[in-house]
Amino acid sequence: MSRVFVASVGLVPIGDQWHKSISDLMVEAALKALDKCPWAKPDRIIVGNMFSGASSSQEHLGALLASCLGLKGVPAFKVEAACGSGGVAVHEGYVAVKAGLADVALVVGVEKMKDILTPQATKALAMAEHADYTQVVGTTFISLNALIMRYYMEKYGVTREEMAAFPIIAHKNAVTAPHAQFKRAITLQDVLNSPMISDPIRLLDSSPAGDGAAAVLLVSERYASKENLVEIIASEVANNYFLVVEREDPLFLEATYIALKRALDKTGLKITDIDFFEIHDAFTITAALSLETMGLSERGKAPRDALNGKFELNGEFPISTFGGLKARGHPVGATGVYQVAEAYLQLTDQAGPNQVKGAKYGLTHNFGALDITTAVHILKRVG
Repeated sequence: MSRVFVASVGLVPIGDQWHKSISDLMVEAALKALDKCPWAKPDRIIVGNMFSGASSSQEHLGALLASCLGLKGVPAFKVEAACGSGGVAVHEGYVAVKAGLADVALVVGVEKMKDILTPQATKALAMAEHADYTQVVGTTFISLNALIMRYYMEKYGVTREEMAAFPIIAHKNAVTAPHAQFKRAITLQDVLNSPMISDPIRLLDSSPAGDGAAAVLLVSERYASKENLVEIIASEVANNYFLVVEREDPLFLEATYIALKRALDKTGLKITDIDFFEIHDAFTITAALSLETMGLSERGKAPRDALNGKFELNGEFPISTFGGLKARGHPVGATGVYQVAEAYLQLTDQAGPNQVKGAKYGLTHNFGALDITTAVHILKRVG
């Protein structure tokens, strides 16, 4: 079994990429990663994507990318796990290298969300939920999260002001993130005065739609250089019951808990050994539930901890260090790859003003729908 290293990454700034196709975005991210390691030719290509068929009338993304790169004969395929597609794609690349099936795995996450109208995007996102039981009654992905957020606030007595701490942190970190979609800070009043989307979720509680692509080049020990190396020391995927109503506790992210426990057990680390966390903060409520499930806050206390600075860039447990899904952006199928790329930048001291000082270990956390499929990676600085 080989160790698995991140040798290089490529990031496309997230935004309205009207002049670029989905293949343009994939190729741009891939070349940014490949150009930094000219000695490493991919022998496996994996693309993470959620709904290219609905947004771009294009499937078969793995073979498309391979063809665009002039790589004939290489195993190439797409991985889909709703909003967790990118994280699961990185996991599949990790498994291939770990098992000796590949020495160089190119993993690219991509999504084009701005080429379709909002109702179409909403319908595409709803496909992450059960067609027979959730979609059929008109429940959108946002309204499902709104129900969970309302339940959480009422159960724990959490105020709207306290919940707003999460998007404020995310936007503060995004100001100096070159690839972020929204490079501006926001205030409490900005959050509270933003338009209502699905009560109690307001516009600034919700991650934006955007176009983007990110790439990570995973290599075995044979292809690892001695500079700017980061090792993936654990990669785990777990699933939860598909329907929230089937779960014993809808405020506990069991897939997150299982994947995290497996990852920590394999590394021998404690959660407090991790120096920063790229969490799945698609909505304010998912940020709170993620941190509480991980044990970084007591149940019902994460918003207050956030308000008190615990999760700031210079806090005890920094989160969303480049803006997270909320402000860096959430091109859904690409998000998990962006997170791993950002962890790489942190662990090679290439994060600039967003650098977490002295970071040795980083964790990425990406899930599809509401914790139905969750991928957790723990990365370690080498040298």
